[in-house]
Parts: sequence; structure tokens; C-alpha cells
Amino acid sequence: WAALGLRASGSPAGNALGYLVAHEEGLSQLTDVELVALAESALGRKPVRLLARIDAAQRPNGRIGPTVNSTVWGILALRQAREPAPRAAVRFVLHHQARNGGWAWYAGGQPDSNDTAAALQALRSAGLTGRPVRRGLNYLMRLRNPDGGFELTPGRGSDAQSTAWAVQAFVAARRPVPRGAIAYLRRLRRPDGSFRYSKRYVTTPVWVTSQVLPALARRPFPLSAPSGTRGAR
Repeated sequence: WAALGLRASGSPAGNALGYLVAHEEGLSQLTDVELVALAESALGRKPVRLLARIDAAQRPNGRIGPTVNSTVWGILALRQAREPAPRAAVRFVLHHQARNGGWAWYAGGQPDSNDTAAALQALRSAGLTGRPVRRGLNYLMRLRNPDGGFELTPGRGSDAQSTAWAVQAFVAARRPVPRGAIAYLRRLRRPDGSFRYSKRYVTTPVWVTSQVLPALARRPFPLSAPSGTRGAR
């Protein structure tokens, strides 16, 4: 996450790439494989071994790995590496859009802002437009609060990460960022440069800050989209 945040903000990532490559063999969860593949590609390396693991995890019904979430991140990892989005995976994600327009991390689960925003970025990276995207954005807007922030699920209150994800989704959809969202994030900045999780809590500051940076830079995933699209396979 730190590497992606630094890359999105245009800041040097130190030897993050070398560290990620050196620890590839220790990745056991597919979503970790996908996240590291995304980061390595964003830092300029083709993660061939990780992409092979993602390809091997594809199922006949389009699912990549065990969940909707792993399918979404599989699409994002492939697109960041300038590989086409599998058509079946895109259909799988579309099929699991809930009636309220959102997405959950697993089939049949309760939708939330973070997974919805990630799904929207994946679909947009595959060239999708139209009603599914509009429904997803409308769902996110129902999780927007008067303070300008977004919440994970109804009633939880605004938090930095949910707000950052929502910003990325609107940017990916080429829609205006909801008014007050960026201001909400900036109000959470602490004197040391990190960001609070929320007005009430300070927790996991490196993770929170890493996820806020792409939103402040208005850069969705994948961070460096190919020129044009190669379509879906």
C-alpha cells in the first residue's frame, strides 16, 4: 500500500520494488499476490510470476480466486500490467452487483463503499460504462455524510479510507468528485504528515495515509492506464 500511495503521489518509493520482488514467494493469499502485482507493475516491473498465479486462479465462471474481491483485484492487477481484462471475470463482477448498486467482498454479502469503489475502478479499467457504473456511484452517494466524508456501511460514520476509495471511483468514472470529500480528507491530516482514520480515531496511520494519497492526487487504480484500451479477452 505504501508503494502505491507513493507512486500515485509522484514520490520516490525507495527500494520498495526490490523488497516486494524478494518476498514474492511468501505470498499465500491470492489478494496479496494481486496487490503486490499491482504495486510492482506501478513501479515499472512486469510481475510475470505473480501474473501467472493470477491466471491460474481463474475459474470457468469468471471468478478469479475465492471471492468477488479477489476477482476485482485480479482485474486491476492485470490491467496495471497492461494485460486485457478477462471477459468472464468482468461478467462475474457485473453479476454480483447488489440490487442497491453496491458490491460486497464475497457473493451474497453486504455491500460496502470500499469494495464498491474497487469494483467500479476494475470495471472502468476494462472499459465498462453505463448503468452499472451509474448505479455503483449512486450507491456510494448514499454513504456520503454532511461532513463531506464517506462511510464504509450505513451508520458507521465517515472515515478516511472509505472517502479515499469513493474519490477514486468518481475519478475513474470521469465524474466530478463529490463536494467536500477532498476537504474532509485534508482535515484529517496530522502535524507529522499522516492521516487520521476518522475525526475520532487515529489507527494504522501508514495504511490510512497510503490509501489517502491516491485520492488526493485524484488517481484511480490502475495508476498508469495504458493508452487506449485493448478491450477484454
